[in-house]
Amino acid sequence: MKKPSDKNSKAYKKYKRRRRIFALEIVVLLCVMVYAAYYVVIQKKLNSIQIQEIALEEVVINEEVQTDPVLQGETYTNIALFGLDSRTGNLAQANSDTIIIASINHDTKEIKMVSVYRDSYLDIGSGTYTKANAAYAYGGPTQAVAMLNSNLDLNITDYISVDMKAMVTIVDALGGIEITVTDEEAGYLNDYCVETTEIYSGETYDRSNDLPGGGTYLMNGIQAVAYTRIRYTAGNDFKRTGRQREVIELIVLKAKSAGLGTLNTIANEVFPMILTSYTPSRLISLGLSLLSYDFGESTGFPFAHKTSSDGLYNEVPVTLETNVVQLHEFLFGKTDYAVSATVQDKSYTIMMNTGYTDPSTASTENYGT
Repeated sequence: MKKPSDKNSKAYKKYKRRRRIFALEIVVLLCVMVYAAYYVVIQKKLNSIQIQEIALEEVVINEEVQTDPVLQGETYTNIALFGLDSRTGNLAQANSDTIIIASINHDTKEIKMVSVYRDSYLDIGSGTYTKANAAYAYGGPTQAVAMLNSNLDLNITDYISVDMKAMVTIVDALGGIEITVTDEEAGYLNDYCVETTEIYSGETYDRSNDLPGGGTYLMNGIQAVAYTRIRYTAGNDFKRTGRQREVIELIVLKAKSAGLGTLNTIANEVFPMILTSYTPSRLISLGLSLLSYDFGESTGFPFAHKTSSDGLYNEVPVTLETNVVQLHEFLFGKTDYAVSATVQDKSYTIMMNTGYTDPSTASTENYGT
């Protein structure tokens, strides 16, 4: 295209417009190429995630839940998060020492978390009443999700599972997270660091890194995971689940402000340690949608519970029915929820098995945030 000599002519002005349009086209093309290349890289990384989808016909969802307008609407997405005590790296079958229901409210853009205590006395499947964390060990994520749905009147169809190695790696990649501990917590944390290091790397923990006492510290991955394992202070396992939710929130908040290099490192190292029902495209969609969301309240389940003095029964919901009513009020704001016939039957069985029938005699010890 020949450049006109007269800068005031129509031909020259037309020439300039074409030059600008051509330059714009080049910029757009470059943007598309960069985006395409970035997408290919991300897609490749996502393909390293272990995917084990759940057959919907195998996930128990109580009949009344299937017609519940709140749970069947588009406002809430409920996901099961499992933290596994896997010493072999097998994420398909292990004790799920961390069980968290993440409930995402798309209207308020808020995420609430509920920890189901691992020792909760529930029906883990086929009328077997025992610790809730055994469901994953017996039947993997499918049975664990079915256990949550059938006992708590939920409609979960997706899950994400990780082990403690993934948590260590994420915290280290983020440059650590700040956690405040008491003197008592610092002592237990130091001891847990020894075992956590052996599990994570097979090496011996350097006790010169012990925390000197209570205070606020920038903790590395080993220390952060050790913090989530503490259960011998006041509040025992109830407080422990509160620490787990605290660390998850701190990780998410720091990851939101992390650079691409840091996120790339996490993707490379952590994605292979994840087992989930999400396909790569669905995981991308979920991640992008949650960037503008904030954490709301968190709590533990059951709200009212009792532990037998002989240790025969674990953390018994007293009663399961009243606890499920409270759960639906906490998560979905339903003040008049009527539990399903399935939950009524399970609640009755738990009362008959344990003899714990009076909610007024139960403990309401809980550590929400």
